[in-house]
Amino acid sequence: MSAATPIAVPYDSISSEIDRIFAAQQQNRQHVAASDARQRIAKIRSILDAMMSRKDEIRAAMWADFRKPAAEVDLSEIYMVTTEAKHAIRHLRSWMRGRRVPTPLPLIGSSSHIQYEPKGVVLIISPWNFPFNLSFGPLVSAIAAGNCAMLKPSEMTPASSDLTKRILADLFDENEVAVIEGDAAASTLLLKKPWDHIFFTGSPQVGKVVMRAAAEHLTSVTLELGGKSPVIVDRSANLDDAAKKVAWGKFLNSGQICVAPDYLFVDDAVAKPFLDKLGLALDALGSECDRPLIVNDHHAARVQRLLDDSVARGAKIAHGGASIGRAIPPTVLTGVPLDAAIMKEEIFGPLLPVLTYRSRDEVYRHIASNEKPLALYLFAKDRSVIREVMKNTTAGGTAINHVIMQFFQPFLPFGGTGNSGVGKGHGFFGFEAFSNPRGVYNQTTPFSAIELMMPPYTKVKQKLIDLTVRWF
Repeated sequence: MSAATPIAVPYDSISSEIDRIFAAQQQNRQHVAASDARQRIAKIRSILDAMMSRKDEIRAAMWADFRKPAAEVDLSEIYMVTTEAKHAIRHLRSWMRGRRVPTPLPLIGSSSHIQYEPKGVVLIISPWNFPFNLSFGPLVSAIAAGNCAMLKPSEMTPASSDLTKRILADLFDENEVAVIEGDAAASTLLLKKPWDHIFFTGSPQVGKVVMRAAAEHLTSVTLELGGKSPVIVDRSANLDDAAKKVAWGKFLNSGQICVAPDYLFVDDAVAKPFLDKLGLALDALGSECDRPLIVNDHHAARVQRLLDDSVARGAKIAHGGASIGRAIPPTVLTGVPLDAAIMKEEIFGPLLPVLTYRSRDEVYRHIASNEKPLALYLFAKDRSVIREVMKNTTAGGTAINHVIMQFFQPFLPFGGTGNSGVGKGHGFFGFEAFSNPRGVYNQTTPFSAIELMMPPYTKVKQKLIDLTVRWF
């Protein structure tokens, strides 16, 4: 099966469209920034209503793009947007009020607070793997913060991109929210503009391109990237539970998830029973019709190359392995050498290398020798093991005795660290990413203690300065 045809729009046409819409949003930014909580909530509610009323269209678009089953669309696309929208609706008034901060003794007679103001006109570049989730989710945050926004969806999922454009055109005037379709040339044109913030979701390689472009205008960025997210299965874990959750989390969306378990480290003492249980859990996931295709032929060939290279280097296929074009089944590999390509590149597909360990120090050394992961997962009942793993590892986020669920928790910040990302999103943290936290100092009395230390400097004032430096 071949992929849907990527979107291609004439370069000159895209350039003039971007220029026109960017200018219109710049003119409208102050009006949008002045919107109150009630107005912003109404806009977010319109997105929530659209997700529910156009559910069938969203399902059809995702099926056309890479045959994503309706249940997965509901769970990983629609539900994630509606959760983000509902969370913002419930909490936006308190976010917009900002917060008071304490006053140190030398500044007595003053009050201070943080006021969140919109950044202005922002760009959201979303990926193909979750085209609705990762487009509308950041957009909710941008609207909550009072920004104008341009959204660039992926050309690899043309049906979803087209529907995204139609939905947002029905909800917003283009001088507030607009969608720009096109290929990498469109992204290049967009990145030349002096945005007030760029929110990008994609690979670390493209993230570097985005960050370089942003640096030209000193534009702030949120980069939600990826990497190789490890899973540690301790001997104290509930193996049935671990196997079921790893099987679901790794092979949801056919493994095309930035926070999917990338590889497993299993305690050697429980490796055999765990692999048996993992095989049963994979069989229980259902047939080929219950999982999406790989998004296109290029990515299918890349995943197949990783599998072939691993086997050529001595890895064994413990489950799956028989692929047909873009339909690659859940495949578990054992005995994978650490220098194989699959252990160096982010897999982003339905392949799962399983390594064993005798000492957790082996695991810590391996994780520390690679780029910091977007996520780290641990299955263990022993609390001392949990504390030790958390102390000896670093990751953008972690789930203990589950996988991926940190993404579903709207009260947690989501994002990477180092190579796996810059900045955080979701809930308040998404609102904050698209806001300038403006510090406001207010002198409420005519006199402040700090004035006792202003020039001209005397011996008495020097003593006051010395006391202040020492004790305050």
